[in-house]
Amino acid sequence: MNQTIMANDSIPAKRSWAVWVANIGLLILLAAIALPLLRIGGDAWRWIYAAGAAVLLVGRIAEPKKMPTLRAGRLKRLETWAAIVFCAGVFFAFYKGAQPRDWLAFFLAGGVIQVYVSMAMPSALKKKD
Repeated sequence: MNQTIMANDSIPAKRSWAVWVANIGLLILLAAIALPLLRIGGDAWRWIYAAGAAVLLVGRIAEPKKMPTLRAGRLKRLETWAAIVFCAGVFFAFYKGAQPRDWLAFFLAGGVIQVYVSMAMPSALKKKD
């Protein structure tokens, strides 16, 4: 099974450092969202959320965009837009006139995009244009 995966040219065998940075950014976002839901840390979650969104955006921008299929390339760009959506949520987390539902809506929208891409990417990598 592993030999077929390694021999397949459509699945990247080596991950770049940017993928690891993006994964760390997602974990920081998860920790930041857990803080207000558990009522821990006061307003520190905003700064943690901002740091996670920034780390994720840097990771997504630095990731290699060359993909074997057209659909996979589009999904890779959609991941970058998810990071931008998280950054828009940072704006509403710090904006004084915003309700808590505003930043949470952007967080959920970015999460939905992430889930969609993670489910659609394997099939996009298997198919050829």
